[in-house]
Amino acid sequence: MKTVSATMGKYIAALALGCCAMASVQAQSSRIAWLSSDRIYNESKLAKLAGEKLAEEFKSREKAVQEMAARLKTSAEKLEKELPALAEGERAKRQREYFELDKEYQRRQREFREDLNQRTNEERATISEKATKIIKQLAEAEGFDIVLQDAVWASPRIDITDKVLAALDKNK
Repeated sequence: MKTVSATMGKYIAALALGCCAMASVQAQSSRIAWLSSDRIYNESKLAKLAGEKLAEEFKSREKAVQEMAARLKTSAEKLEKELPALAEGERAKRQREYFELDKEYQRRQREFREDLNQRTNEERATISEKATKIIKQLAEAEGFDIVLQDAVWASPRIDITDKVLAALDKNK
């Protein structure tokens, strides 16, 4: 019984080794492409238009948050200067008012960032959908078996980012 299981283990190991060898031969004949999604999100005309659109959309809210930050800073400086001369009751009241203003500022700033991030993600999703269609068309037209993104390093020989950017900018 021991010899059968020992022979079976060797057989399975030989079979696995053979499969690995065949897989590497097949992988050598595959066509691979790579693209930088960061460049797509930062350099395409769609991305630049989306950035301008978001800046315009959030301009008034950003200004309001900045004005509130200035009020908070002025209030902090005034409180710091007047604090030693204030009676205990007035001191507590003014500190409470300052902390309420700070809390409101923190809330508005957090909401602003969350809303801006959400809208940025929505715009990126739109860009991603369009880029994915172009990538699929390009892969089929040029016979790529796989298209990778965000690799640690990729040879410029397989980089298709410029082609995708050109197609995106043409189809915007």
